Amino acid sequence: MTPSTQQWNDHPNIFEINTWVWLNELSTKFDEEITLNNVPEEKFENFLRYFDAIWLMGVWDRSPESRNIAKTHEGLQKEFHTALDDYTEDDVIGSPYAVYYYHADSRLGGKDGLKRFRKKLNMRDIKLILDYIPNHVSRDHLWTLEKSNIFIEGTKEDLEQAPNEYFEEGRRILAHGKDPYFPPWTDTVQINAFSQDARQKAVKALLLIADQCDAVRCDMAMLMTNEVFSKTWGEKAGSPPEKEYWEYVIPRVKEKYPDFKFIGEVYWDMEWKLMQQGFDFCYDKRLYDRIMDKNVTGIKQHLTADFTYQEKLLRFIENHDEPRILDKMDIEPSLTATCLILTLPGMGLIHEGQMKGYKRRVPVQLKRREKEEVDFELVESYRNILNIISEENIKEGKWELCDTLPENNELESSSLITYHWWNEEANNFLVVINLLEEKLKANIRVPSLNISSDAVVFSGMFNKESRRYTTTTVKKSGLDVELDGWGKEIFKIKPG
Repeated sequence: MTPSTQQWNDHPNIFEINTWVWLNELSTKFDEEITLNNVPEEKFENFLRYFDAIWLMGVWDRSPESRNIAKTHEGLQKEFHTALDDYTEDDVIGSPYAVYYYHADSRLGGKDGLKRFRKKLNMRDIKLILDYIPNHVSRDHLWTLEKSNIFIEGTKEDLEQAPNEYFEEGRRILAHGKDPYFPPWTDTVQINAFSQDARQKAVKALLLIADQCDAVRCDMAMLMTNEVFSKTWGEKAGSPPEKEYWEYVIPRVKEKYPDFKFIGEVYWDMEWKLMQQGFDFCYDKRLYDRIMDKNVTGIKQHLTADFTYQEKLLRFIENHDEPRILDKMDIEPSLTATCLILTLPGMGLIHEGQMKGYKRRVPVQLKRREKEEVDFELVESYRNILNIISEENIKEGKWELCDTLPENNELESSSLITYHWWNEEANNFLVVINLLEEKLKANIRVPSLNISSDAVVFSGMFNKESRRYTTTTVKKSGLDVELDGWGKEIFKIKPG
């Protein structure tokens, strides 16, 4: 496939779609079979156009064995019945993270459908993101039939002592994929990150994927580091190579596709390490946790990190792994948190269904969701936020945290979160966020605001109100702001 010629924005906002569920929902709505071949134009024009990139989660061929395991897995069965009131086995399609083959599933439109969908996105300067799962493949993957050292192997004793961690394949005992803190994924087989053959296969798979999209979201990327892999598998992994897994893999892909992006699902405060190993963006789980805890002090402290780190973080308040945001907080605080993650440096993520107010989390092994009412007022609120960000190019240029002091100018820091975007075209935007329930007042000083006129105008893009100050007043005392509980505002700053 021909890659998009449009370069990536520095701070893109992306939309994660549960592909199978989304296409099922569209098929029901339009009363015809919708695949990636024939997604209605209105979805591109009225919905997808607000984003810089679309992450189609779960397009690859799924494992028949994974489907069979999911049908009888006790824990998953509970999740399935919670997600669907009328659940049946026919709803199970297997896990997208037990990849059978890196081919677009024919039931979703196949390779041609994926190519057509990408073309429609790229025509609108929207990038396409797909999945890559480095740690494991499905237990019935073709690689298991090869004679190679690409998997972690065990012994008969391992199988007897830990039957949930190993399985027998022909004459070999193979390990299931896992991380060191949770039970193994029993529908998978563990790849040996230290195997040279496994690394070469990873490069080949990624080159195949990179020909079909503009970026990959790498599942549990930190599991492949020498540090974590040694901790997880010990002697069974062998000696760690001198070169880290990602330091081997990423340059070989970028040599052919230099603008291709690697997005890492990363936890355990390993984001910086993975960035150093080549990742363009990494999950910001620390920010997610602090937003959920309404830990404003922790959030502000987190945002003092160097800009070169901030610009590589992926911010989110919901994704396919986490609970629906409206299960965690009410609508108003969720919208304010959304405004925060979408206007910070780096990558912002919105999860399919989040904008509509859906409350049921869909397990990734299911092909459909329970019908839920769409909150159209919420949809419009999201569109308004996204439209302001995209139309005004707010996330462009330079960024800084602003100084906030309570109205009485005491030395303690205000609980408002405020920051400033500006660029060479003299566009200035001030974002003000209140993640607390109570009304907050503060004076906001914008350190790098450079207005040459005698007066300056702050125009609120949500409340549509404008306020004029002398430039001297703004530099000396700052902008006095009052926000209701869960309030948010984006000020456009212009000479007055």
